[in-house]
Amino acid sequence: MDDLQRLSINQLTTREQWSLPEAVDGYARAGIGAMAVWWEKLREVGVQRAARTIRDAGMRVSAYCVGGQMSSPDPARWQAQLDDNRRMVDEAAAIGASCLVAIGGGLDAGDRDLEGARQRSLAGFAELVPHIRDCAVVLALEPLHPMVCASRSVLCSLAQANDWCDELNAGAHVGIAVDTYNLWWDPDLEAQLQRATGRIAAYHVSDWLPDTCDLRFDRGMPGDGVIDLRRFAALVQAAGYQGVHEVEILSKRWWAEDPNVVVATVKERFASAM
Repeated sequence: MDDLQRLSINQLTTREQWSLPEAVDGYARAGIGAMAVWWEKLREVGVQRAARTIRDAGMRVSAYCVGGQMSSPDPARWQAQLDDNRRMVDEAAAIGASCLVAIGGGLDAGDRDLEGARQRSLAGFAELVPHIRDCAVVLALEPLHPMVCASRSVLCSLAQANDWCDELNAGAHVGIAVDTYNLWWDPDLEAQLQRATGRIAAYHVSDWLPDTCDLRFDRGMPGDGVIDLRRFAALVQAAGYQGVHEVEILSKRWWAEDPNVVVATVKERFASAM
């Protein structure tokens, strides 16, 4: 496939500027053929309109984001999270998403039982597997950086994601979303990517700024930080991944820009830095 056909943009990259229909139009006008859809943006317009808009534009959906977060010790909240994940599986199927990306969930206020949160999160994914199979959807477990373990995801290393895939034992229905921003620091990265051969369902790209100033919303454009993105991509491809490279920039700096400038910058960086 040509270079732009290998590029996807996660909708979070233009989260503050564009609705789902506007993002579909803006990415398509720029010649980009794939995008990841964010659940809040989809629910603003409804799943039927979202699916129709994406289909009419000829846009491929590289991922639907973000599920998981089934870590609460409160039984009612945990069940509500599980029910919402089943809904997200249905939504992912309706828009033809290549996978549903899912994170581990954090700790409830006052909760210090990290191991318990991890057990509940994994149990939630196990409960979700039959519905994933029924809907022919791939669940992509995404480990996040340890700095957001308390607030966002108790799943925070590639080794842990590989372990959870082993425990879920769901074959091709459960894989891993590899995110450069979250995993670049790991001294065991190469070995764990090799272990993940055949499991990588999504590949997310952004850069780590050396003086990052926000736990979540200061990601760098490819080429602006310290990650060796070319080597990272080579390792992912050596592990058998042949899908799109999904640029995902959660950044207050880029959310303040003209979204057309953001998309043009993504295209330029994809060609030069990746």
